[in-house]
Amino acid sequence: MHQGNQTIVAEFILLGFFNQDEHQNLLFVLFLGMYLVTVVGNGLIILAISLHTYLHTPMYFFLANLSFADISSISNSVPKMLVNIQTKSQSISYESCITQMYFSIVFVVIENLLLGTMAYDRFVAICHPLNYTTLMQPSFCILLTVISWLLSNLIALTHTLLLIQLLFCDHNTLPHFFCDLAPLLKLSCSDTMINELVLFIVGLSVIIFPFALIFFSYVCIISAVLRISSTQGKWKAFSTCGSHLTVVLLFYGTKIASIPLLLTS
Repeated sequence: MHQGNQTIVAEFILLGFFNQDEHQNLLFVLFLGMYLVTVVGNGLIILAISLHTYLHTPMYFFLANLSFADISSISNSVPKMLVNIQTKSQSISYESCITQMYFSIVFVVIENLLLGTMAYDRFVAICHPLNYTTLMQPSFCILLTVISWLLSNLIALTHTLLLIQLLFCDHNTLPHFFCDLAPLLKLSCSDTMINELVLFIVGLSVIIFPFALIFFSYVCIISAVLRISSTQGKWKAFSTCGSHLTVVLLFYGTKIASIPLLLTS
């Protein structure tokens, strides 16, 4: 496509893992295996929560939504990457790239918000056990989840509407295996100051607010657990947070570990 003297790109090239052809089959098998394990594992979690009535609690309701978000997140990028590896194609259309970016933002944001919501649930369960059933009623849990999904889509829509106003000229090569917002902004030949400002403010808020809620919740939880006299009581109370803490450490640990890669990309 052409606009004036500028060539507007109709597709992007995803470099991803295409540097060495001899490793393509190995990468295909590796990522297909990781994809299937993730989908099957999270699918089994959702199935178990759906079938067993004793798991119909707020914590497992949020966990089911988190598992669904994990499945959706990996399904947003990996299948296209596998197709590209198998067909030895590195291209993705402009429309597909924007769509992929939109949903990648949705699922990253919803995971942050759900982790914060789950921390609040643990805070209420341990610090206010007598009021737990009153405070965490099913209707309230559904409302928190719906708000989280709506907010995630609103944030993704904001970034997407700002992005489609930009022009992409001669450069269309992304050093990634999926379309992400920050690399796309670097390719634009338009002024991206507003986009980068919104990305910084919203991105920081999406990370800081849920993390602050998690941190505050666990400060209160630890304080409450330490006041329990028996060791068995302390362990029983804190063990209810084990699964959530594991997910939090894995989620934020990978985010922190990816910062050097983002800075050098």
